[in-house]
Amino acid sequence: MKHRTLEQSDAPEATSESIPASLDVEPEPLPDRSFPIVGIGASAGGLAAFEAFFSAIPADIETGMAFVLVQHLAPDHKSILTELVRRYTRMQVHEVEDGMVVQPDCAYIIPPKLDMALYNGALRLLEPSAPRGLRLPIDFFFRSLAQDQHERAICVVLSGTGSDGTLGARAIKGEGGLVMAQAPKTAAYDGMPNSVIATGLTDFVLPPAEMPEQLMNYVTHAFGMGRHAAMPSAPKVENALTRICILLRDQTTHDFSQYKQSTLIRRIERRMALHQIERQGDYVHYLQQTPEEIEALFRDLLIGVTSFFRDPDAFAVLEQDVIPRLFIARPREATVRIWVCGCSTGEESYSIAILVKEHLDTLKHPFKVQIFASDVDARAIGQARAGVYPANIAADVSPARLARFFVQDTADGSYRIHKSIRDLLVFSEHDLIQAPPFSRIDLISCRNLLIYLNGDLQKRLIPLFHYALNPSGILFLGNSETVGELINLFTPLNRKWKIYVRQDQLTSAPLQALGGALRSTRTSIANLPMPATTERYASRIDLRALTEQALLHHFNPVGILANSRGEILHIYGRTGLYLEPAPGDAALNLFSMAREGLRRAVTAALHRVVTSKGVVRLPGLRVKTNGDFTSVNLTVHTVQGAGDAAADLYVVVLEAVQPLVPEALSPARPADGEAPPPTEFEVRITELEQELRAKEEYLQTTLEEMETANEELKSTNEEMQSVNEELQSTNEELETSKEELQSVNEELATVNVELQTKVADLYRANNDMNNLLAGTGVATLFVDHQLRITRFTPAATQLIKLIQTDIGRSVGDIVSNLVDQDLLASVQRVLESLIPVEQEVQTREGQWFLMRIGPYRTLDNVIEGAVISFIDISARKQMEDDLRAAQVLAEGIVDAVREPLVVLDQALCVVSANRAFQHHFCLSGQMIEGRPLLELNGGRWDIPALRELLASIQASGDNFDDFEIAHVFPQLGPRTMLLNARRLDPGAGKPGVILLVIDDITARPRRSAPAGDEA
Repeated sequence: MKHRTLEQSDAPEATSESIPASLDVEPEPLPDRSFPIVGIGASAGGLAAFEAFFSAIPADIETGMAFVLVQHLAPDHKSILTELVRRYTRMQVHEVEDGMVVQPDCAYIIPPKLDMALYNGALRLLEPSAPRGLRLPIDFFFRSLAQDQHERAICVVLSGTGSDGTLGARAIKGEGGLVMAQAPKTAAYDGMPNSVIATGLTDFVLPPAEMPEQLMNYVTHAFGMGRHAAMPSAPKVENALTRICILLRDQTTHDFSQYKQSTLIRRIERRMALHQIERQGDYVHYLQQTPEEIEALFRDLLIGVTSFFRDPDAFAVLEQDVIPRLFIARPREATVRIWVCGCSTGEESYSIAILVKEHLDTLKHPFKVQIFASDVDARAIGQARAGVYPANIAADVSPARLARFFVQDTADGSYRIHKSIRDLLVFSEHDLIQAPPFSRIDLISCRNLLIYLNGDLQKRLIPLFHYALNPSGILFLGNSETVGELINLFTPLNRKWKIYVRQDQLTSAPLQALGGALRSTRTSIANLPMPATTERYASRIDLRALTEQALLHHFNPVGILANSRGEILHIYGRTGLYLEPAPGDAALNLFSMAREGLRRAVTAALHRVVTSKGVVRLPGLRVKTNGDFTSVNLTVHTVQGAGDAAADLYVVVLEAVQPLVPEALSPARPADGEAPPPTEFEVRITELEQELRAKEEYLQTTLEEMETANEELKSTNEEMQSVNEELQSTNEELETSKEELQSVNEELATVNVELQTKVADLYRANNDMNNLLAGTGVATLFVDHQLRITRFTPAATQLIKLIQTDIGRSVGDIVSNLVDQDLLASVQRVLESLIPVEQEVQTREGQWFLMRIGPYRTLDNVIEGAVISFIDISARKQMEDDLRAAQVLAEGIVDAVREPLVVLDQALCVVSANRAFQHHFCLSGQMIEGRPLLELNGGRWDIPALRELLASIQASGDNFDDFEIAHVFPQLGPRTMLLNARRLDPGAGKPGVILLVIDDITARPRRSAPAGDEA
């Protein structure tokens, strides 16, 4: 049974270094540290919560508490929290400076860029050891608050996202402090309050405005001035504790009576303060009337304050020296069994499992490992079985182990233990004190349990661990726990971290019990005053043992240790004259092994001793041995001085005596007048009378036993009748359950058929998907949020050197064929922005691909990674290059033609003109491209006949040749030109263009009157 609380020295560490080690100078001890310190943690939405909290504190009342505020702050952000709090309280408000001593009725605000811890009543500032985004300043401060203030530590968790503050609240609750959380409905962001509430550790869940009143009531009752003066007397305290333990045992079946009394009192006083109850007797009545409070007290006694790899140095020793030892010289396929007592919510169990898994991966041969994790707290076992932990475990687990042995939930950032680790463990609800232990164990981890149990229970548990362990098994205890006086059972393997190796026990417990029983039958001489002349021998020789051995050799008794059923547990001396093996199956039973003449006597004597708890002596019994008779004195009595362990143990002592004969009875002739000596006949009559009396006693004992047995049979018969009725009722319930199970079975069969159909559909869809991806020839790569490859098509292997075993690896670890392309950064940008990206990329072989990266969306519109596809565009790129070359060639030919050429679009705007046109008409490319032809040269080209011809070409697609026009152009003068036009149709769906060729024939003889005007 693990009643889990932490010793003061075992509180969780905030960083890899302990808080005291990270401080340069210890502050001077405070003259008065008897006031509680309240740590308040908040994140997003915390300003409004702080305002409501401090506004509710009455201005004219001294609270007697100090308030330390920790908020998530950006490093480059100037905090306004100090000014905000000053508006709503009359307390002194300080922004913390290193070494500032905490005083009551003051508020202290954490500065940006720093972590803060409490050490010896002073606030110390430290540079953060974790990078931004991974810092947990609230957990860090709460842990230091628990270590420094113990039961005077109080934490309040207000609005915020994430789970910062959860581990710190667990540490404070483990030290007996108070845990408060903001009601989620009143929080702007309920992530932090919900995380603390989910642990079941919160004492109050309230809106911020109601918290100060509850805090002051709690502090008044828990730490008031007259609290210790009114303490009841010790007998009354013990009486109240006894009654509370009885109530706990009746409702929970767990016995807390062997807890350390100081632990019980602290936990009970804390519950009394929560309910504002002054006297323990009143609290007992409250428990009797409120069963829910019994459960709450039970949970308080079982607070599990634990973390992953707690005491890292201890786990380092476990990893290097202990776990490899478990596998040395062990045959293949052998099973290594580990038992974690009091596993709480499973962090320590999973830590050991991770170390074992890491070691298994280094071995060449496989081994089977079974890790049993037990606890009495059913809720803690449920959390351990789920294996889900908040994001702030990153403070205790290395990034490499987080990546390998945990799976992070993208929704809330929590971590789930990996299946390979979860399969190693079996969690069970188990009471270490009342239930039998696990057996054949190679390693037992029982840390921070024994320090909360009294000495008697510790002495019971250490031999129990010894029994449960295999030879040379390992016992792993907490820093302040030892095996005590039982050093003959265990030898230290590492004294600092309390790791022990099981030793074989040389002396058996039954032998020790028998020795104590034999000593109880005689007058002890060990306590008599020792003469001065013998004192010098006492230091060298055990005189008592020497004397007892001499007496035993002198009297030569035969001793048998047995229980009330006659089962022989130990034999001292030679018993062949009195006992013989009974025919049939071998059994060491005194009643069946006793020889003739002894069986009835020893049976009757033992039953009388069991009934009366006294001593029975039967002298002169005649025991038949090998055809002869032996006279023996029989003595039976209980074992004294061995406590409850010997309550059912009895010693049977047999002493041989010489038989009485007539000659021995009358060695001399009797004098005259004296009675004659007994004759042989009279001696025989005396013996027969003794034997008759013995048989009468045996018969009487048998009759009494028979009457007792009859009464027991009657009672048993009544019980059997009651059991029969219960069985009949149970049978009817089973019949009903059978019908229900048949109905459920039919439903399950229907569901099974549906699932089989869905599996077939999924199988077919998977085949279609594989064939589709392979048939399209598109290289496609699927990655998750951690950029690990989840799937790829065969075509993807041409671009990225992939094999089937690369699934699960990071895409950045794979060699790529792409030139100057950071694929990892591109995918990361898409996952951050959720905006698809397209980019043309080239391989080292010169191939071109269109790379598309988009988010991977499920049917529920949940982003679970990214999809990377590569489409081969090498042919398109080649075609573009060819078209570009053809265009350059065509432009070169057109520019080389001496006649002016111009290309017009559908709107008769100039698309392009060769250099001859530009030179001939004194126009530049910028002046003509994109402008209507009819507007060039100041509208000189706006000739009606030309306009009609061009319109006809646009409408019908006809061409014209040698259309002569005469026109006066600026800077050129009168010009006569022949125009030739062709309509060029590039294809369906694309607009055509008009090619206009101009031949200046001004210098040639004129054939006829030209068209156009001469103006």
